[in-house]
Amino acid sequence: MKYRLLSKSQFEEFHEQFAQYLAAHGIDKEQWDKIKKEDDAKVKEMLEGFSDLIWKIILEKTQYLNYFTKDSINLFRCDKDKLYRILIRSKAEDIDLSTEEGLTWFYDNSDDKRLEYLKGQKDYSPDRNTELYEMIIRGAQFSDGILYKAVDSILS
Repeated sequence: MKYRLLSKSQFEEFHEQFAQYLAAHGIDKEQWDKIKKEDDAKVKEMLEGFSDLIWKIILEKTQYLNYFTKDSINLFRCDKDKLYRILIRSKAEDIDLSTEEGLTWFYDNSDDKRLEYLKGQKDYSPDRNTELYEMIIRGAQFSDGILYKAVDSILS
């Protein structure tokens, strides 16, 4: 298995796609019910295969990720071949950028002298999906890219 198993709620969310996945493997509802009762290894194989497929689809569609810590905001644009990063580092010890209040402070004070902005880019290692998945596992969040685009336009 390349990625982690989907949670029960995620399987419920994708139940229609899972039914299609089973059908693509020649398994109808009656057969699936029988497999669940008689073949734990096959159940595990099907759940893991479906989980990997869903993760692959999600990762391939991912365009932006954000990662917040107390003293930094990391904004990522995930292009096909390169990962672009904007790092906003804060020296304002009384501000926690990982909170809603800290983010509001940042919006209102983006020109504060205690903020440092850095931009960079890199090739994916070892590959795009693996790197994005590892970032998500470490706490990066999917994003619509609005913050990335706004900060990027200010820095350009």
